[in-house]
Amino acid sequence: MEEFISELISLCLVPGVSGREEMVRKRILEMLPSEGRTYEDSIGNLILEVTGKISDGAVLLMAHMDEIGFYVSTIREDGKLVVRNVGGIIEETLPGTYVQIVTENGDLVDGVFGAVPPHLKMDGETFEKVIDIGATSKDEVETLGVKILDPVVFKKFPTILNKKYISVRSLDDRFGCYALVQVARNLTPQRNTVFAWTVQEEIGLKGARALATKFRPALAIAVDSFACCSKQNKHIKLGQGPVIRAVDNSSISDPNVVKFVVRLAQGRGIPLQLGITGGGNDASVFVDIGVPMLALSVPVLYLHSQVEMIHIDDLINLVELLKAFLEAF
Repeated sequence: MEEFISELISLCLVPGVSGREEMVRKRILEMLPSEGRTYEDSIGNLILEVTGKISDGAVLLMAHMDEIGFYVSTIREDGKLVVRNVGGIIEETLPGTYVQIVTENGDLVDGVFGAVPPHLKMDGETFEKVIDIGATSKDEVETLGVKILDPVVFKKFPTILNKKYISVRSLDDRFGCYALVQVARNLTPQRNTVFAWTVQEEIGLKGARALATKFRPALAIAVDSFACCSKQNKHIKLGQGPVIRAVDNSSISDPNVVKFVVRLAQGRGIPLQLGITGGGNDASVFVDIGVPMLALSVPVLYLHSQVEMIHIDDLINLVELLKAFLEAF
């Protein structure tokens, strides 16, 4: 358990805003088994192909490496950084937030979004969405190695809550990435299996769309976050098992595959939940080329915030369910 949590957190801590996933890809490569054919495609998707017992249609599993964040768009003369959002940022969480700029040589430069103290609001001061890295001029910013187009991520503070929950930014979708790593270890699948760690999901499923031009599997599976919980899914609970993300804004999971997974989980004694949520997922693009899809997840509280949270047991059970599925389907 301790190694499981440590590896997951180490993967979450790697910066990888959409379009700049190279450090995440490198870390996943270090975690993968030597078996199978591993390679990177032309846009940065990391792919592992594992031979199954039969060659009658492959299963493709995807989890996205990228996280929400920013790019530096302007360096002001006063040393402040103007940034452009990448993905769905919760704007109201920005004041008083720590961030890190990833420089060209891979160094991390700390910064903050400032905040207006209540003492000054009566003077009409308002929040300005710029990053302060402690520089007072454009020249000083450049001395620190920060340039226009450098990616920016939220600084991460991994926390274990009540020995049951993990809270850290970028669990979306590093938990999915790590689940695929765990499943790929010591797996003997029924069918040929393709694991894909995708790029640029947060800006429109770009990596998955590229995969759809190369692969035509029998089934496409996305392992991604289930936003929990609202009036449409109040019955979903953290700690009560992984979730079939049956319906979201981009897709409807194949009903026959859903039934297969439900029966499998019941037979293996794996807790499983079934729900509807918002957002999109990588597997949805495969329906457009005639491939059925399935979205599997764990419930995630506070999605896209700096304190995303999951239950450790849900992720362990998700790994068990995925392994059982690939050995049986």
